[in-house]
Amino acid sequence: MRRCRACGGGVEDEFRFCPHCGKAQRTKIVEYFQGHPDVGDGGLRVSVYLTEPKHARLSVWRGEEAQAAISLDPDESGRLGRFLLAAGRHRHQSLVSRVLSHL
Repeated sequence: MRRCRACGGGVEDEFRFCPHCGKAQRTKIVEYFQGHPDVGDGGLRVSVYLTEPKHARLSVWRGEEAQAAISLDPDESGRLGRFLLAAGRHRHQSLVSRVLSHL
């Protein structure tokens, strides 16, 4: 168990946030998304930085090497998230529902 940098409370190693004060314990959170097998190999690594400057870094990987990367500020990260959610909803709606939603 380690101590929170903000309040000094005990924090289990797997906790991302202090259970006492809510302060983020990691400086970044990373998730890897496997690419679609029918389109090609590789994947997308997304790193969300919790310290200043707050941003999300998206990097395209092939094998063990990053091919490209870009950082998005929190507003653009939110816009990307909303875009992906909306795209997922559109797949499940009927054509009539989609047309009516634009009226």
